[in-house]
Amino acid sequence: MPDTLQERMGVPVLLCDPAGPPVATVADALDLIGAAFLGAEVVAVPAGRLDPGFFAVGTRFAGEVMQKFVNYRLRLAVVGDISRHLAASAALRALVHESNRADHVWFVPDLDALDARLAGAAPRRR
Repeated sequence: MPDTLQERMGVPVLLCDPAGPPVATVADALDLIGAAFLGAEVVAVPAGRLDPGFFAVGTRFAGEVMQKFVNYRLRLAVVGDISRHLAASAALRALVHESNRADHVWFVPDLDALDARLAGAAPRRR
């Protein structure tokens, strides 16, 4: 399935194809941001598409990607099981915890959890 723009809980979401190209550089993240400008407010990226460096907080790759989404006023949702990464890193656990408390970047286990977050989120303004 290609990346698709879908309305979920009244919010336009770019659902990224799990079989799509990996997000391994900031330029890859910017490609997703560009695709989102077709009308999405949220970009839902399967965790499996993210380069393992994203989950190694010391690389700063996650921070760079997350900051790009914030700068462009888009929400980023990392969708999928990241438990093995969380088990290996206290810093990642802290990042995920803090991100999930805010409104810009969420780590959710599945699309049902994303829908629940969207249902409780305030509308975004560009």
